Amino acid sequence: MRTLYSNIKQLVQTEAVGTEKKVVKGAAMRELNSIHDAWLLTENGLIVDFGSMKEIPEGIQCDYEENVAGKMILPCWVDSHTHLVFANWREQEFTERIQGLSYEEIAQRGGGILNSAKRLADVEEDVLVDMAWQRLEEVIQQGTGAIEIKSGYGLTTEQELKMLRVIRRLKEKSPIPIKASFLGAHTYPMAYRENHEGYIRLIIEDMLPKVANEGLADYMDVFCERGFFSREETEMLLDAGWRYGLKPKIHANQLYNSGGIQAGVKYRAVSVDHLETMDNDEIACFLASDTIPTLLPAVSSMPKAFRRTWCRRWDKVSSCRNGQAFSVITYVLAEAKIQFQPNSKRDGNWRSGGQIIPSTVATSMSWRRYDAPSA
Repeated sequence: MRTLYSNIKQLVQTEAVGTEKKVVKGAAMRELNSIHDAWLLTENGLIVDFGSMKEIPEGIQCDYEENVAGKMILPCWVDSHTHLVFANWREQEFTERIQGLSYEEIAQRGGGILNSAKRLADVEEDVLVDMAWQRLEEVIQQGTGAIEIKSGYGLTTEQELKMLRVIRRLKEKSPIPIKASFLGAHTYPMAYRENHEGYIRLIIEDMLPKVANEGLADYMDVFCERGFFSREETEMLLDAGWRYGLKPKIHANQLYNSGGIQAGVKYRAVSVDHLETMDNDEIACFLASDTIPTLLPAVSSMPKAFRRTWCRRWDKVSSCRNGQAFSVITYVLAEAKIQFQPNSKRDGNWRSGGQIIPSTVATSMSWRRYDAPSA
């Protein structure tokens, strides 16, 4: 079926044939090519052609025409960091944070990741599939066109495999591409709090072989952070993941300068995610690599100091992308537009690529890298 969308107020992120960018870095991420008063022709869901209404071909063939009547058309979001599979929300921890407890303190009391792991263990796989499918439908309705989903709330071989099988079942019926990340190294379960070596051995010798044997994951993820996995432990796990063909993409610098950026770059990670804390040496580390920094605006609700730091560094960063960590994407985009584009004109048009580029172009570039042959 051929569909013509006409009278588009702004067709966002357009490129002429032969000028497509393979990499978008630094100041180029602020550039947002658009066509105002545009048309777009699709066939069976794929873009066939587009242009200005002033130059629309006469007698253009279509089965259906939709007059967009002054609305905008944007690319879909490519969400590169989500925890879509879980048993229950942890909204009570927002209250604890308001009361002054830190992320670390909540985790030390058995909250956070351990809380989610305890709840997930009591839920059957079929129920998890149904719950995650509902969430997936929600993010698709909000414009997501490709998504990554992590395990990490299992923390035992049985439960991590259960989570990854849930993701596989989502893949089998999803209308959008899904990638799976094995995040057994999300935190240390209570049984291994004083035996880090034992848990790392469990991941490497038991979990990883079974994950690889069933073909359940595309990537190896680790939470490299103080109080979780050290840089040395992270490197040991990433090395093991590579031996099973799992490319690294890791959590780091959410709370402190953890060494995770350096570990990720050293092991050719597709991305390093979170990055609430960054210094100039770590920026330089990114610049000397192909590893992509990923921001998660809704996780910390972008504290002002963090926002100022990233705005100053934007032009120096290699390429950058946004993930949602399965937060409400409309909230993320509204907040990010306000915070990253303080000088935008308030006429309803996108003036800068400051949010669109990381959520679409840069992320889709890393998505293509996901499927590239291993180095």
